Amino acid sequence: MKVIQTRLPEVLIVEPAVYPDSRGLFFESWNRDRYEKAGIKCGWVQDNISISTKGVLRGLHFQNPDSQAKLVQAIEGEIFDVAVDIRKGSPGFGQWVGYNLSSENRRQLFIPRGFAHGFVVLSDRAVVSYKCDDLFVGSSGGHVLWSDPDIAIEWPMEGAPLLSEKDAAAPLLKDLPASVCPVYEGA
Repeated sequence: MKVIQTRLPEVLIVEPAVYPDSRGLFFESWNRDRYEKAGIKCGWVQDNISISTKGVLRGLHFQNPDSQAKLVQAIEGEIFDVAVDIRKGSPGFGQWVGYNLSSENRRQLFIPRGFAHGFVVLSDRAVVSYKCDDLFVGSSGGHVLWSDPDIAIEWPMEGAPLLSEKDAAAPLLKDLPASVCPVYEGA
């Protein structure tokens, strides 16, 4: 297993060890001991699966309170997965990182608590799995507009994305009340 730091130090790319043979391949998508040694110490309590078609953009979503860390991977197809630091007082506030996750590269993206998350589907269809370290609490859910010009995510897509009504009407990060954003607690 290889762990790659991103320019937002808390967000990590994980490349599991893959063992191909004439029958196909095998890899561990989660092993508590290996991931803890790599600095990902989460007691996962919920797994989610999302199935979407090309051009669907989900996000940017977060929870506060009741934040969730996530480990995201594309089981089928390809997505561009994004994490945005929305922690008030963080040196990385408003900054984003984005990476292609696919069934071909088998990469995972670890997104810690305090970050908004979203992805756009690049393939005809994508099945996305993500582990969460806390249960979803609808009343804690929040959104940031996917096209917020202050964040300026460079989404690799042609044309307008397919959005939910909530995602299309999400506020800009600067318009979120201070009480809605998580607070940076230092390194």
